[in-house]
Amino acid sequence: MLPRRIPKPAKRSSRWRSAAHCNFVRSHACCNCGSDVAIEVAHVRLGSGAGMGQKPDDWHTVSLCRDCHAQQHRVGEVTFWNDFISKTDGDLGGPFDLIEAFCKASPKAREIREARNANG
Repeated sequence: MLPRRIPKPAKRSSRWRSAAHCNFVRSHACCNCGSDVAIEVAHVRLGSGAGMGQKPDDWHTVSLCRDCHAQQHRVGEVTFWNDFISKTDGDLGGPFDLIEAFCKASPKAREIREARNANG
């Protein structure tokens, strides 16, 4: 028989989570290459206040295909998003513009505004 488990506090118990918003983000083509295959919700840590090994709030997400999401992690977010801005000549803005567009169009837009306001 195993000894009792030691309770482990959540890393960020205040993290805003929403399956509905993530499903909404996932329903769009890849922001980077335009693919509509194997779309994943990619959390953008830049400017999110999340520490090492912590995911930011679910509203801080964009849609990336599996390959672009892997590249985001492989090359690092700063490099990935600088390459994105260069590739698009800045016409689409950067990750913060994409996040904002997803948040405004989300079925959870009101809840996102409230969560952002509550966190300052």
